[in-house]
Amino acid sequence: MVEEKVIEKKPVVADKVVKVVKIDKIDKVDKVNKTVSNPSSSSSSGKELVAVLIRGLHDIDVNILKALDTLRFRNKHVCVILQDTVINRGQLQKVKDYVAYGELDAETKKVLVDKRGEKDSKGVLKPFFRLHPPKGGYPRKGIKVPYSSGGSIGYWGKDINKLIVKML
Repeated sequence: MVEEKVIEKKPVVADKVVKVVKIDKIDKVDKVNKTVSNPSSSSSSGKELVAVLIRGLHDIDVNILKALDTLRFRNKHVCVILQDTVINRGQLQKVKDYVAYGELDAETKKVLVDKRGEKDSKGVLKPFFRLHPPKGGYPRKGIKVPYSSGGSIGYWGKDINKLIVKML
């Protein structure tokens, strides 16, 4: 949606009024749920994303470390399930050089909760899952190269489910 804001500024020296038009090209975002209201957008509020921290936390920029902490990544090989929202997509884009992420399917979620779901003292499921390194290792080019180039980090799409099964 395109919104126009007209701002009038009065210069001190001249007698003319300067008219500045600012155009914002932003999708409307629901402030309560932080979901995209534009149906043509790629993200949907019904889907779930899953992300796995692939690289360690040593010698990372402070802003990226804060984003990882917000996403509940505190150790290597930790997996978290997130709602597919604009905010979460932005955070994952920020930390894409350290995590692998993609869309979670129902079958993998069930197996993940059954095998690795931990409960706290109150019996509530913890919001993260501790995983093993993948059986057979990471893809050929390692953990410093994006998945699209044959590596392990970044956006995996539906293939993230194969990686999670290898890490259970």
